[in-house]
Amino acid sequence: MLTVLGLTMIAVFTYFIMSGRMSSFTALTVIPLLFAIIGGFGSSVDTMMLEGIKLVATSAAFLLFALLFFGIMIDAGMFDPLINKIIKTVKGDPLKVAVGTAILTLLVALDGDGTTTFIIVISSMLPLYRRLNMNPLVLATIAMLSFSVVCGLTPWGGPGIRALSVLGLEQTDFFIPLIPTLIGGAIWVIIVSFILGKMERKRLGVVDLDEFENTAYPLEVAATQECSIKRPQMLWINLSLTIIVMAVLIMGLVKPAVLFLVAVVIAMLINYPTIELQKERINDHGANALMVLLVVFAGGAFTGILSGTEMVDSIADDLVSIIPESWGSYFSVIIALISIPFTFVMSNDAFFFGVVPIFANTATAYGIEPIEIVRAVVLSQSAHFLLPLVPATILLIGMLKINIAEYVRFAFKWSVLTCLVLILLAWTTGAIMT
Repeated sequence: MLTVLGLTMIAVFTYFIMSGRMSSFTALTVIPLLFAIIGGFGSSVDTMMLEGIKLVATSAAFLLFALLFFGIMIDAGMFDPLINKIIKTVKGDPLKVAVGTAILTLLVALDGDGTTTFIIVISSMLPLYRRLNMNPLVLATIAMLSFSVVCGLTPWGGPGIRALSVLGLEQTDFFIPLIPTLIGGAIWVIIVSFILGKMERKRLGVVDLDEFENTAYPLEVAATQECSIKRPQMLWINLSLTIIVMAVLIMGLVKPAVLFLVAVVIAMLINYPTIELQKERINDHGANALMVLLVVFAGGAFTGILSGTEMVDSIADDLVSIIPESWGSYFSVIIALISIPFTFVMSNDAFFFGVVPIFANTATAYGIEPIEIVRAVVLSQSAHFLLPLVPATILLIGMLKINIAEYVRFAFKWSVLTCLVLILLAWTTGAIMT
């Protein structure tokens, strides 16, 4: 009974999310509440939801401060010199342009927001692609692959924060074992960009550009921000602060939420010392952060009901009875592979809040820690960003004025290959199947 109720709830939730009839925030709140009442848990549903919200509170705090920190670093222009150097270096060589696109996106993607990343990258690189008559599908594919690797494997990216928050797991436990995979994934994306760039060079040749007219100040155009928020004189201080923060995060010396809280305060004080400037920066990044936090807290309530009613336990028990016992030791790899089609056809909210808790509970029956399942399921984000319903993907194809069907056909094989490469890297480095 609980298995049927739980699967029906997840199916209904997925339907309303994918059809666009409800926002993620609304669906995560209303649908589990109704099913809990239908299942006879009405008297205790508020306690279940509150327990779930408590579970995600620390992760929500970490997400908020991490987004603010990297947003401030980008606002202050910490990446500007390197990005401008990349753009000037690539000039008229399609191969260099493609590789430069990958490196640029990998850097900007640290912001964790797909919309911001694609706005900056596309606005910076598209004039050059047009000047060289390069295929915009190459730009779309490289930008998507680069962002999907960074977004998927960092603990402040959307997939990681969703999975960690609903399961109440530590960011450092997730991130540190995935660092070799992240580095390897970045190298792989650069290799893909090299291959695509070489194909474009063969098709177009190298164009001799006397002057790169259209992208002299790409970041200012891309970010549509005034130069007054840039802090070029603080470059080395900001870079040192970022390195220290990442080192402390990796070493696990301080809880991530506290670490980024302190980092945000320091970044604010050294770059924007007045209250007015600080309010402007918070207001600029607050809307995006608030929407993410609403979904995370609602996801916590959803998970609280899923766990409190024991629906997730019932589904997991039935799933264990289906999978052959001999496959148990490979469960995390199986989940990583299954996640490729799952994330392609489902939204991240539906998948990470509705399906991943079931995978994690099932894994415990085979002696596999839930954190390993979280690492497994984030490896397929490049497949997810082929989904036409993803807002960042809609923005990407809209800015490039390309057909979604052409984009999917062109990027599909590179997307799947990237998923498989990340799974292989995670397996060989011990991030999964430890």
